[in-house]
Parts: sequence; structure tokens; C-alpha cells
Amino acid sequence: MPDGAVVVDPSGRLAGRGAYVCDDPACIAKALTKGALGRALSTPLPQELREALTAGVPNPDITIEGGARGQK
Repeated sequence: MPDGAVVVDPSGRLAGRGAYVCDDPACIAKALTKGALGRALSTPLPQELREALTAGVPNPDITIEGGARGQK
């Protein structure tokens, strides 16, 4: 997102840098454990987002938007 916030965007249409994550819990856990999601967004993930992703996101087509790239 332009303000640097990191959010789940089920529509995939929010402005900002995004990272697509599959809906498989093992895939999400691996992305969080290895830090791939934070690296893709060039920002640390908020704890609330990590917990929401670990608990499972109801929409299988999730997009994570945010990060610091492109900020001036």
C-alpha cells in the first residue's frame, strides 16, 4: 500500500507492491517461517498479519499488499 501498511487483499487490486501466496497452509507456513513473504514485500510483517495467516485466511485467492519499495 502507498502508506507502507501490509494488508491481505483478496481482490488483488489495492495499490502498492504485492505478493501472492497460495492457500495451502503448508505453503503459508513455509513463506512465514523462511521469511520469504517479508523479503518479497521488503518490510517486516506485522504480528497481527502473521497470526491471521497462520490461523488461515478464509479466501483462497489471497494477495498480500504493502512494503516500502517505491516510497519516496
